[in-house]
Amino acid sequence: MSTSTYALRDSRTMLRRNLKHAQRYPSMTISVVAMPILMLLLFVYVFGGALGNGIGAPSGRDGYTDYVTPGIILMAVTSGSVATAVAVCTDMTEGIINRFRTMAISRSAVLVGHVVGSVIQTMISLVLVIGVALAIGFRPDATAVEWVAAIGLLAFLAFGLTWLSAGLGMLSPNVETASNAPMPLMFLPFLGSAVVPPESMPWGLRWFAEYQPFTPINETLRGLLLGSGIGNDAWFALGWCAVLTALGFLWARSVFNRGAKR
Repeated sequence: MSTSTYALRDSRTMLRRNLKHAQRYPSMTISVVAMPILMLLLFVYVFGGALGNGIGAPSGRDGYTDYVTPGIILMAVTSGSVATAVAVCTDMTEGIINRFRTMAISRSAVLVGHVVGSVIQTMISLVLVIGVALAIGFRPDATAVEWVAAIGLLAFLAFGLTWLSAGLGMLSPNVETASNAPMPLMFLPFLGSAVVPPESMPWGLRWFAEYQPFTPINETLRGLLLGSGIGNDAWFALGWCAVLTALGFLWARSVFNRGAKR
């Protein structure tokens, strides 16, 4: 077999390992899914009426449900980065990575298994979050093609964030640090257009909200699901996802190849 064939086989093996580990120890996955759902319920039922009227959403709380749900879906993607960082850090601190390095397996397979497994878990969690959103009143009018485009964008983002989180997990000295390291990624969407329009923010925060990566991604997702205008946001969203993926992959590979013993 060729080198690429061996790498693909080893990556599949590592993917099965990570998926079985997530199945046997589901507490992290459950907590990652629960956070976006709780935030969705909080913003819809506690703040929805006031915020909906404040931003001029039609029908108050019902209109605000449509406005905030794409941002919560985006948060569900960023929440998956916590599980990735914790899983990679656990392997590093328990010594299994050093053991893998002594085996005749592809060096890239270990990280690929973590990344692909985390993306699969993230996409499954999105199904649950969207299901809850639909149950409480989210009413998208997207066509099948627009749904496919939205899912593709979310998968692209998840892929890039997972590589970044893998690097964070390898650099973290313990699991507790690894669980906290991706927190800024989780809440960065809230400093964009996820909860309220940037136009309602003070000047400095408004500037940051308009130019940070998650705002064009959120606006593209909102446009695909609800039919609002997208404009150039789609190109910026794809560009940011590509940058996050490239930086995350190169950084995680560099950290892994240092071969640091723990």
